[in-house]
Amino acid sequence: MATTETDRQAPDEPRGESPRGLVDRWFSITERGSTVATEVRGGLTTFMAMAYIVILNPLILSGATDVNGEQLSVVGVTTMTAFSACIATLAMGVIGRVPLALAAALTVNAVLAYQIVPHVTWPQAMGLVVLEGLLIVILAVSGARTAIMRAIPKDLKHAIGVGLGLFIAFIGLVNAGFVTPGEGKPVDLGDGGVLTGWPIVVFAVGFLVMIALWSRRTPGSVLIGIVTATVLAMVLHSAVGLDDGEWGLVAPNLPDKIVSLPDFSLFGQVDIFGAITAVGPLTLFVFLFTLVLSGFFDAMGTIIAVGQEAKLTDEKTGQMRGVGTALTVDGFAAAFGGVTSSSANTVFVESAAGVGDGARTGLASVTSGAMFGVTMFLVPLAAVVPQQAAAPALVLVGGLMAMQARHIDWQDTEIAIPAFLIMAITPFTYSVTAGVGAGVISYIVIKVVRGKWREPGLIIWITGLVFLAYFGIDAIEKLFA
Repeated sequence: MATTETDRQAPDEPRGESPRGLVDRWFSITERGSTVATEVRGGLTTFMAMAYIVILNPLILSGATDVNGEQLSVVGVTTMTAFSACIATLAMGVIGRVPLALAAALTVNAVLAYQIVPHVTWPQAMGLVVLEGLLIVILAVSGARTAIMRAIPKDLKHAIGVGLGLFIAFIGLVNAGFVTPGEGKPVDLGDGGVLTGWPIVVFAVGFLVMIALWSRRTPGSVLIGIVTATVLAMVLHSAVGLDDGEWGLVAPNLPDKIVSLPDFSLFGQVDIFGAITAVGPLTLFVFLFTLVLSGFFDAMGTIIAVGQEAKLTDEKTGQMRGVGTALTVDGFAAAFGGVTSSSANTVFVESAAGVGDGARTGLASVTSGAMFGVTMFLVPLAAVVPQQAAAPALVLVGGLMAMQARHIDWQDTEIAIPAFLIMAITPFTYSVTAGVGAGVISYIVIKVVRGKWREPGLIIWITGLVFLAYFGIDAIEKLFA
């Protein structure tokens, strides 16, 4: 019997190799010192840390009205948020092969809802998201995005990691209600300087369990902490009779039903070229510039930080292997978010939660993506994990990421001041882009006044000018209006 091409074993694959062996080789699981069980657990941890986006994104987008007075369906956006995150994260896992999960970017959906949509229709706004993603793909494929990452000094890359660590820790503390807006000061402890309420107890117990297990190097410590806090929240919510509003965005209620059919009505509702004619060229430029820059540097900073935490970077250069592929996938994912009407997808900093639980490969992302796929049919269960239960993971992992500060040369003024600005401004402004921008500009200025203007290099100079335009975009818009 003749042997066909499909019957032949690939020359580099041993005959009879098990599926597990193929998975191990494709994702480099053993090579990166991990196991399948560790990757699956890490993927579950990442999903639980960022599952809130399935609830939060629809609330932000559906609450905005476009130029025609139209609003998006909450159910439709919920389905599309989970579906879009599923496809984007699976692509990052299988193609990028790194432990990075993607979902609707909070920086972008806020810009869409509060800045862009009042001037265009929803399909036109999503068309701009598609254009943003394609522009980011072009920057990635051309090598410009990778070149910028490589041009940033290694110490400043560590500062980006520390800044992101402080950022996600701050997010966790705010989500838990441990930190709140204060009277007469930007933030305060709890309610008026006092910690009150059972939700804070849930956060505290979850965090203490998590750090206790992590300090003993218990496998799955982050995931165990989240599950423990969630169970405690459900028990307290039922036994004490708390109001749903006391938990914030998500209350730990037992769902009335577990399974629901997904709503795909918003898929493909996109007008790519409509916004080009709907608004003036200057307004169009401002919209696209804001979207591209936010998506570009937020993802870049997250990839650098999480890659370092997962030990996927070269110790000498700080470069992550396969970063070009990951950046390209991120760009296509952003465009796909426009196609699904769920806003641009981007790499989530909560991926660090899974990395903190041992994830090192793309198999973790495949697990997270699969969970988002399941969530499309289990939307009622997405509202079970309160923010107070997921927040401890963000605080713990933020602290672990902040340890990268030890690699920064604090004796060198040319590095220390830009590094500090990156670390401080990132959490204070809730913007990776603003933090990186402040660091890059200050780095250039210090080099110039010290007579070393050539040292930053052309790429950093161009990047600095782009950031100057970013910070001064309002003045530029008024100047040419």
